[in-house]
Amino acid sequence: MDKLIQFNLNGKETEITIDPTLTLMWVLRDQFGLTGTKYGCGIGVCGACTILLDNEAIRSCMLQVSDVANRKIVTIEGLSSNGELHPVQKAFMEKDALQCGYCTPGMIMNATGLLLSNPEPTREEIIYGMEDNLCRCGAHIRIIEAIQAAGLEMKKAK
Repeated sequence: MDKLIQFNLNGKETEITIDPTLTLMWVLRDQFGLTGTKYGCGIGVCGACTILLDNEAIRSCMLQVSDVANRKIVTIEGLSSNGELHPVQKAFMEKDALQCGYCTPGMIMNATGLLLSNPEPTREEIIYGMEDNLCRCGAHIRIIEAIQAAGLEMKKAK
């Protein structure tokens, strides 16, 4: 039975009447057209579907849409502000921290969540914080450098 679910999506109050047991990832993709949230493994292991839920990086494939009622969701599409890329997005571009790009939205969202909870992570903390985002392209060193650069940029912006 469908249910009305209200939440904030990328800065806008949103509501949808839908089966509350549907996976958030598929609702974001299919109902809202937010295809930056990628399907990878479907079991919360790869990180391709990572979003921010109340500023915490979460795997959207592991949540039912009812889990986000009255909460704040940010997807890769909502990370930029006023036409300006978020510092993590900029740093990933500037450091060439992507190759095929499939995992990149999840990496960026996870990195953003990491920097929100730890504005000045050490290299080891970045490695640990990102180890559950899987990437086969081999841009790992540049990803670490991008996160370090974004952290410095975010600190300056405060």
